[in-house]
Amino acid sequence: MTETTVLTLSYDGSDFAGFARQPGLSTVQGEVETALRTALRRKVETVGAGRTDAGVHALAQVISFEADGSDTEPSSLLRSLNALTPPGIVVTGVRHAAAGFSARHSAVAREYRYRIVPGPVPPLFLARYAWTVRHRLNLNDMRRAASHLIGEHDFRSFCVTESALGKRTFRRLDLIEIMPENVLGEHSLTVRVVGNAFLHSMVRVIVGSLVEVGTGRRSPAWMLGALTACERQAAGPTAPPHGLTLWHVTYPEECWL
Repeated sequence: MTETTVLTLSYDGSDFAGFARQPGLSTVQGEVETALRTALRRKVETVGAGRTDAGVHALAQVISFEADGSDTEPSSLLRSLNALTPPGIVVTGVRHAAAGFSARHSAVAREYRYRIVPGPVPPLFLARYAWTVRHRLNLNDMRRAASHLIGEHDFRSFCVTESALGKRTFRRLDLIEIMPENVLGEHSLTVRVVGNAFLHSMVRVIVGSLVEVGTGRRSPAWMLGALTACERQAAGPTAPPHGLTLWHVTYPEECWL
């Protein structure tokens, strides 16, 4: 029976034109497929759990491809790929799943985290990984606003308009948590978002809308109106990409061999 090989990747998205392969551009998927072609001596086409935009990072992106009986065993492939991929990409795991497994379609939940540094002092160590918002933010108002988004809703207001044309835009959010964190001595806020799947730029528009509430420009109740409007202009701005990280992807345990 044909198996599926599954890789887990971490990457700094700063120097890549996004995850998905694009002709003539350095992308995470393109670089990994080039490394796989060298390591396995065959052409490999992969499927990713999430198509992160240019500048977005990942701690645990998952990609899958059809295994071949002659492929090297996981520990050897891990070493080879980390020698072949460019700086900014690290392969953290190699495992096997049953035939038919898809990094995208077999996932049951995805977790993204967005980091914000509020206040007048810009960060040093977090500058590449956090959005500096030069205002103090009201966490209680942000949390009240976020509560309107929990559950299954039409999130058309919170995605790139063109990406939603003719497509179903209902998604389920299980959790939005806004928590203070101290990272390398620098104060930040992390917005943790967990759901079954996400639309194009959905997390970034949610974060941009939450910041509108946190600064006092909008009330917490405004978020519900933005959601029910089902129009992109009803929601807040799109937060910049560099604050976003694909944190974790969950699969049924029975997938793994």
